[in-house]
Amino acid sequence: MLPVKVGLVDTTGTIDAQTMAAAAAALNIQVTRDLPQYWPVSATVSYLPNHRNIPPGYWPVQLVKSLPPGEGGFHMTAHNQPYAKVIATPGSEEWTVDASHETIEMLVDPNGNRIQNSTAIHIAGNNVVDNGGAGQFEFLVEACDPCEADDYTYAINGIRVSDFITPHFYDLQTTPGSRYSFTGAIQRPRQILPGGYISWTDPQTMEIQQILWVDPGQPPQLRNLGRAPGGSLRLHVENHTHEITRAHNAKTRPQREPELAKARKLFEAMGEVRAKHYV
Repeated sequence: MLPVKVGLVDTTGTIDAQTMAAAAAALNIQVTRDLPQYWPVSATVSYLPNHRNIPPGYWPVQLVKSLPPGEGGFHMTAHNQPYAKVIATPGSEEWTVDASHETIEMLVDPNGNRIQNSTAIHIAGNNVVDNGGAGQFEFLVEACDPCEADDYTYAINGIRVSDFITPHFYDLQTTPGSRYSFTGAIQRPRQILPGGYISWTDPQTMEIQQILWVDPGQPPQLRNLGRAPGGSLRLHVENHTHEITRAHNAKTRPQREPELAKARKLFEAMGEVRAKHYV
């Protein structure tokens, strides 16, 4: 398999070249060391200093100053090639997590239409659980969304990156020794962590539905996103979701930073332990 070439580019002019190079190096370690342990992915990530001159064959992850309302991070070119946009805020390290998130999801599902059948789920109080083995959904494979919150990130050479699910996330039942996300934060199939979400197509209605747990202090919410208008399912879902999650994170992150720092330290240690087995 020929490796996919992902290029990290700054269109804002606000991130220094040293930071960009360090972030690209960390993402490269993640997609060459961590991701292939669980997903059949062959890729590299490099820093491209000139965002106006993207070499042919690269899938760019573009740092931008803002995204228009209703626009997510995932995009497709006119030739159906994937690329991503990530908001870069000077002085914040959040963009490295978002760049990791978008890179992983592009590599696991380049067209944004990968579906995995598994047990149907529902909301039960403050949790998301299986429907007792009754029924199945066609889940959209979004490799970082169920564990996308800041709490579950880990660090590579001091750069924060996103946790991601493994294929065991779609197993029919929990199996001893199975890993459901890289850090181990997800501990059973189809578990959604606070701050995350999951989307699926109901085979009976053919409509896209979603459980969104944007506010960890509130119960998760069931949302109906209607029928996709054609093209990428992931693009349709992101355009209905990212504005909500961005607004919530911008509002709550400063107050939660001490709590997030403690959680990040824990999952950084877990990620390091996992990675050392595959150096």
